[in-house]
Amino acid sequence: MTIDERVHILIVEDEGILAMELSDSLEADGYFVVGIANNGRKALDLFQRQRVDLLLCDITIKGDWDGIETVGRMMAQRPIPVIYLTALTDRETLERAKQTYPAAYVNKPYQLSSLRTAIELAIHNFSLRAKPLPATTTATERNTPRDKETILQIEDHLFIKQNYQFVKINVTELLYLEADNVYTTLVTTNRKYVVRQTLSGILERMHLPSLVRVHRSYAVNIYKVDSFNDAELSIGTQLIPLSRSYKEDFLQRFNHY
Repeated sequence: MTIDERVHILIVEDEGILAMELSDSLEADGYFVVGIANNGRKALDLFQRQRVDLLLCDITIKGDWDGIETVGRMMAQRPIPVIYLTALTDRETLERAKQTYPAAYVNKPYQLSSLRTAIELAIHNFSLRAKPLPATTTATERNTPRDKETILQIEDHLFIKQNYQFVKINVTELLYLEADNVYTTLVTTNRKYVVRQTLSGILERMHLPSLVRVHRSYAVNIYKVDSFNDAELSIGTQLIPLSRSYKEDFLQRFNHY
């Protein structure tokens, strides 16, 4: 099994020995551990830079964010299944944790066999929620909103689903889109939005003439391009590759005199 085919897990745990033992056990079971973080800021950085399919998170960790706040910040960017590993069992902590909709809440010390079961169930249930409805749906079902709808459009505004709610952005604020496997990051002038959709899927569904694909991993708002040459273009300080296979379509968007 290649790395791409394995479930990618991020561990947030400030007990170094426990984190390493857990990482070794998961790797032995066939999972791929993308990293270990002992504080929320490092965890968020890894989450933004790496593919993460599942998060194992302690609640009491180092730094100015605890595990629950760390998870909340991650969920604001893209939803993933979360399993809390913690010795905290008080009602207040549990109620806070419930606000992030975890897949499981596993008390320490935990049994590895129980954790394996929790992981499998979390991945299975999350994948079912992400699947589209079968093609043979009724008219009523086709008109019913579905969880898989992460981007909606009305005229020149998009509504991006982030942490169980839709956030409105004006398309004029959109700078570029960057693909990473099944995730796509929409970069605006103010912030980034990560959705679980391929770049091709987004471009097919969005009716935005200003968006043009320039690379297998990038599409840009052509009105935001500051400069370009045969190999790359720039939007502000961001350099974006310009692929040969998409260059002709890119140039056709301009008027020639």
